[in-house]
Amino acid sequence: MNRRRTSRSASAEDLLNTLQSLTARARQEVELHQARVELAQALQREMLPSSLPTLPGLEAAAGYAPARHGLDIGGDWYDGFPLPDGALAFAIGDVQGHDVEAAAFMGQIRIAMRAIAATTSDPGEVMGRTNDLLLSVDSGLFATCTFLRLDPLTWELHSARAGHVPCVWASVDGESGITEDPGGLPLGIQAGEAYPVTRRTLDSAGALVLLTDGVVEGPSLLIEDGLDRVRRLVGAHAGASAEELADEVLGAAESTGHEDDAAVLVLRHEATARRTR
Repeated sequence: MNRRRTSRSASAEDLLNTLQSLTARARQEVELHQARVELAQALQREMLPSSLPTLPGLEAAAGYAPARHGLDIGGDWYDGFPLPDGALAFAIGDVQGHDVEAAAFMGQIRIAMRAIAATTSDPGEVMGRTNDLLLSVDSGLFATCTFLRLDPLTWELHSARAGHVPCVWASVDGESGITEDPGGLPLGIQAGEAYPVTRRTLDSAGALVLLTDGVVEGPSLLIEDGLDRVRRLVGAHAGASAEELADEVLGAAESTGHEDDAAVLVLRHEATARRTR
């Protein structure tokens, strides 16, 4: 009887030690994961621009929201900066994957695009050269992206798209739509990819909204339905400020299930802003 009690006691002690070891290991893994999430969040904050360029008659505003549970951090980004010839550049994108690697890759894209956009006025060339540069570093990641170039004199908007979500637009007179511009493959997939350029003029008051799929797609929402809902939302608030509209659109991400991070970039323009050379 005593031997059986000793055996049971030893087994219970072994089980307790095993559970303690597993608990300690799980705690270490949770702490490591949390540290990676916090690092990705820090990278995201530091790499996203603190301000966006504007012009008389043009407001720009943006917003970013991490995934609901804080696990999918680092993939979505936006940018806006003046160019040497006086034009303005705006971009939005979504890196494959998440965590620290995605945040770092996002930073590489932003730096590459800024440098290349300073040397050429063709958004398609900006996209193509960025694509080839990213492939040369062989990171194994890819990203979707939309790049815009706005001429402040003619108010012509030239854009190129690399596998990214369409833009949404609306005018204050009640018209609205979803851009279906042609585009190329996401950045980082195929060398020598061509990116066609779409040209349009901002000749009426309204808003152009760039976004990532985290705003319009989720477990409970198809991307087509999400885009249409944002179109109606932008149409209803086309006269609001860029900041208010960005908040409204980013709030729509909540109803997608919000398992991905989300970014939005709003260009709010006035009809009187157009000038002639």
